[in-house]
Amino acid sequence: MDHETRRREIATALWRVVRRHGVEGATVRAVAAEAGCSPSALRHYFVTQDELLTFTMRLVAENAHARIAALPDIADPSGRAERVLSELLPLDDERRTETHVWIAFNARALVDPKIRTIRDSTYDAIRDLCRKLVVDLTPATGARLDLLARQLNVLLDGLALHAALRPDLWSPRQVRAVLRHHLDALSSTSPGG
Repeated sequence: MDHETRRREIATALWRVVRRHGVEGATVRAVAAEAGCSPSALRHYFVTQDELLTFTMRLVAENAHARIAALPDIADPSGRAERVLSELLPLDDERRTETHVWIAFNARALVDPKIRTIRDSTYDAIRDLCRKLVVDLTPATGARLDLLARQLNVLLDGLALHAALRPDLWSPRQVRAVLRHHLDALSSTSPGG
């Protein structure tokens, strides 16, 4: 097994630990046990816990980006927006785990500048993505376009948070329905309305 593949396996082991015990529970010993290796073997791949945490946070963003990049071309802007944004929502086990890890790491970003940098660049990329999707969905321009893009970004964050924290109230079907309703409303938005 190559070095990078093993690093990814260890990072996904960390995801499982974080999902069960939070970032605070993601000790080197706990992650090593979850990954099926000794703490000294883990240190061969990540010299420090901070290195492991930053790699893991980046991996969440990279996975979402790779899923979006692999999507087939969809001519319909609304259908494309729905498919793209669905990759950022906890609609299956993989994306649910990523969302739980993302939420946990956001709390750490308040006190960890390296994690904060990753969080901020990822949020910037999602904000830019929302703006591009809104450009395709509506003829709005200027301040109206900015407002609609921010609304979409906030809706995406809210859906992800609620679906991750209260899956009993927010099934994947319900999340998709709210997203679809909002995208349909955007598609019918006029520049002045």
